[in-house]
Amino acid sequence: MIKLKDLNIIESLDALSRIPPGKILINTINAHSYNTAQKDALFAEALQNGDYLIPDGASIVKACRWLKAKSRPTERVAGWDLFEFEMGVPAGFPKVEGTVCEPGGESDGMKNRRRRVMFMGSSEKVLSLIRKRMSEVYPQWEVVTYSPPYKPEFSDEDNEAIISAINDADPDLLWIGMTAPKQEKWAYANWDRLNIRCHVGTIGAVFDFFAGTYKRAPLWWQEHSLEWLYRLLKEPRRMWRRYLIGNALFLWNILVNE
Repeated sequence: MIKLKDLNIIESLDALSRIPPGKILINTINAHSYNTAQKDALFAEALQNGDYLIPDGASIVKACRWLKAKSRPTERVAGWDLFEFEMGVPAGFPKVEGTVCEPGGESDGMKNRRRRVMFMGSSEKVLSLIRKRMSEVYPQWEVVTYSPPYKPEFSDEDNEAIISAINDADPDLLWIGMTAPKQEKWAYANWDRLNIRCHVGTIGAVFDFFAGTYKRAPLWWQEHSLEWLYRLLKEPRRMWRRYLIGNALFLWNILVNE
């Protein structure tokens, strides 16, 4: 179980620029993940013990204000916002040579290569679309992808293969996309075995948004905190439980658990 009022949550888009370089785990929290964490102890632990938590939901922003929480975000910071920020060239980080993990210098063995981004998760179909779009939108990045087995739980052999793939890639930025809470729990449970020095973001839905397999809500819906409604209208059979029941459950959990 987690308490929203006790969490350390990034408070604005501008705060993303203040995340230091290095091996850092960045998770997101929204009403759905908050609800899930009330009954999933490992997920709750993963959210509380990651390095940074971003408010990927207007409901989180409003609830933190209402609760007078320790962190009171001034705006929603979506997983997509994190993606766009990290894929850019933040001030103070090297531009072409070296690694995004070490500002102002070059790492041994990395002197003459482009930054390398790794997408771990999703299907090979989605990853192939990501590779294509990356070449068009972010050609300055070298892209590595890995599609893990599609199953509820990974075997020891599966985990070994995933960890080896990540460590061998030695990315300058790692995105993990296996949907919540699987992606957060996997990253948390295997964190110490990842021999990397870069930012890691758990942003499952962004894989599909960037690949174009799912369309994100138009800007008007985003600006009016209605992206959830847009997704519900587009996919009612898949999303009705998450949003119609989930939103009511979020309010109940806030009232009872906080």
